[in-house]
Amino acid sequence: MKQRTDNFSKFANQKKGSAIKEAYRQEKKKNKAAAKAEGDAFRQKKIEKAQGLIPEKKAYDSSEKIKTPSGKNPPRNKPVAYGTTRPVEPARKMRSPGAAAPEMPATASSEMMPLNKFIAHCGICGRREAADLIKQGKVTVNGDIVYEPGYKVSGREKVTMGGKPLQLKHNLVYILLNKPKDFITTTRDPEGRKTVLELVKAATQERVYPVGRLDRNTTGVLLLTNDGELAQQLTHPSFEVKKIYEVTLDKLVTAKDLDQLLTGITLEDGPVKADAAGYADPKQKNIIGIEIHSGKNRIVRRMFEHLGYEVKGLDRVMFANLTKKNVDRGKWRILQEKEVRLLKYMNQAFLRKSAPAKNARPE
Repeated sequence: MKQRTDNFSKFANQKKGSAIKEAYRQEKKKNKAAAKAEGDAFRQKKIEKAQGLIPEKKAYDSSEKIKTPSGKNPPRNKPVAYGTTRPVEPARKMRSPGAAAPEMPATASSEMMPLNKFIAHCGICGRREAADLIKQGKVTVNGDIVYEPGYKVSGREKVTMGGKPLQLKHNLVYILLNKPKDFITTTRDPEGRKTVLELVKAATQERVYPVGRLDRNTTGVLLLTNDGELAQQLTHPSFEVKKIYEVTLDKLVTAKDLDQLLTGITLEDGPVKADAAGYADPKQKNIIGIEIHSGKNRIVRRMFEHLGYEVKGLDRVMFANLTKKNVDRGKWRILQEKEVRLLKYMNQAFLRKSAPAKNARPE
């Protein structure tokens, strides 16, 4: 077993000449993401101005020096004729479709956060799931339904979801579980099947939820937390978080098929390729190590099924920088402070976007 583990670690660190081309592609993608972020920030600033959170700059107006009969300056930013007393109209606020927007507290804009981010910090779900719930009209702020995920709140408002009040989580919990078979990665199951929450119920009194999903029959590393912001980072496709699996197949895998995994294959939902792939043990060529960043549903199983193999066993041995070392199947442990810090600051060691994969198949 030790030899297999060593070879498995070796395959993931192999290099290939295509790394330069891949680095160029990733750099281009990074620049594109930066440009998009700049555009999003500009649009968000416009929204905040419309909501009255950011005061508009006061342009110079010669009428400021003209005195009205009362002896006062006319309103700024609105040139008026001598003798008029027309008041300045307040800035209009954006309103949600179908409902009036709730009143915002007088708080500095630096203290505000999008509504979906607030819900994620409450430990209910991730930001993307929260955005969907908001758009469905299931969230209220100060008694009014809000449909815009980017609507700004300070945390002092009365926010409810499904009629239940939400509060920010201050006691954040991070649990690493070595998931066994026959458990599903959801918080509850209408069919009454066993869920991973049953395995960690003794770990904390806080409400936690799994980050991403593993199939019922897939085993290995699974993170559970109530930190919605971190869950968003680890599951968002733009971060391309590294995942490594050990796959047991029904027959020996040919060198040709390993190469095809690296060069790419086309599935029903589009092209996909492994970042690295190789034999976990040269003596057992039906056991493959594969590194991938795609978050598509059942992606590893579908890749091998496409090549004509049946997956007999699928075990995730690494997620981000987390491994199942010293954690038996079905057991869990609380992450150390250093591990949490690495996850939060997205350590370059497990981000494919910052360190492009250098794919190779060991001989």
